[in-house]
Amino acid sequence: MNVKRTQAERSQATRDALIEAARPLFAERGYAAVGTEEIVRAAGVTRGALYHHFGGKRDLFEAVYERIEVELAQRIAAGALDAGATAPLDAMRAGAEMFLQAATEPEAQRIVLLDGPSVLGWDRWREIAAEHGLGLIEATLQTAIEAGAIAEQPVRPLAHVLMGALDEAAMLVARAEDPELMRAEVGRTLDALLAGLGTA
Repeated sequence: MNVKRTQAERSQATRDALIEAARPLFAERGYAAVGTEEIVRAAGVTRGALYHHFGGKRDLFEAVYERIEVELAQRIAAGALDAGATAPLDAMRAGAEMFLQAATEPEAQRIVLLDGPSVLGWDRWREIAAEHGLGLIEATLQTAIEAGAIAEQPVRPLAHVLMGALDEAAMLVARAEDPELMRAEVGRTLDALLAGLGTA
């Protein structure tokens, strides 16, 4: 029993080592410019270990992307709480601002917003993003409706529309010549959009 658990732990450690080795390489140079030999060397494992845990470089990239999405969702949720927002829409504004800030950071820019859609395909890229971010948006909208801050309406369609707006806003920031300037401009647009949801 203990041996099996140790093997499982070893297996997970190898998987984690591959993800953590590939992550900065993908962030710095992009998916296409990074070879599997470089990844396994950086991870300190064999090529066989890579193909044991992942179908290949694309599957490893997907695992890296998913890990970043999980961390982003946690960071945004914590940041919205830390902002001390007392109203649900204020919490959503704080979360949107954190997401746009992430879009100016090289890792999120390259892996999440630039390479993600092209490497994984739009459908899979969106599916992973929705898995980690959509629930957060839906929960905040539901709270806002229950608090009377937003008119009663179906939450899921509104959450999808807002998520689409956030993704497009982040893409604009990531691809801009001046990401910080674009972040400020897009941030004002999103603020106006969220303010327009209010019942007051």
